[in-house]
Amino acid sequence: MKSKISSFRLLYLLLFLVLVSTKLNAQISYNRDTIMLAAQEIIEENTYCALITIDSTGQPQVRTMNPFPSNNELTIWFGTSRYSRKVREIKNNPKVAVYYADHRTAKGYVNISGIAEVIDNKELLLKMKRDYWESIPNWQDNFVLIKIVSKSVEVINYRHHLTNDPKTFKAPLIILN
Repeated sequence: MKSKISSFRLLYLLLFLVLVSTKLNAQISYNRDTIMLAAQEIIEENTYCALITIDSTGQPQVRTMNPFPSNNELTIWFGTSRYSRKVREIKNNPKVAVYYADHRTAKGYVNISGIAEVIDNKELLLKMKRDYWESIPNWQDNFVLIKIVSKSVEVINYRHHLTNDPKTFKAPLIILN
C-alpha cells in the first residue's frame, strides 16, 4: 500500500513538473502590431541609437548616431559625411544593425537588422536638413543620407510584456518584407 501511495505521489509530481515546464517553455505569441508598437515606443523615446556596420576585415564597427524620426515601417534615416568610415563600410557591405536602448530607464531595447543604402541626393538632403548642420562647414557638399530598410525587428519592451524566452533568452522577433 505504501509503494502505491509513493508511486501516485511520484506520478503526480512528474505530471505537475511536465505541466509547469510546458507552461514556462511556451513562447507567448505576440502579433506583429504589438511588436511594431512596442518597437516604435522605444525608438521614439531615444534621441540616439547605435549603428553597426562591418569593416573591410569583417570586424563590426559601432557608433552613436542621431536618426531622423522613424516611420511606421521602420525605415531609418541618418545624415553623415560622405567621407566617413560608415559610408565606405556600407558601400562595401550594406548589411547593418541599428540598436536603440536607454539603459538608465531599462524599458527594453530594439535591435533592427536591415540593408543600408547611401543616398547622394542634394534636394532630399536639403529637405531633411537639421538646424545644427548649419554649424558644420560645407555640410551641403559633404553630407549624404543613409537609408536603412529594416528586415527584422527584435524587441524587449517591459511595458508591453515583451520579454525574452526564459530558456533561450531569444527576444520576440518579426521578419519584415
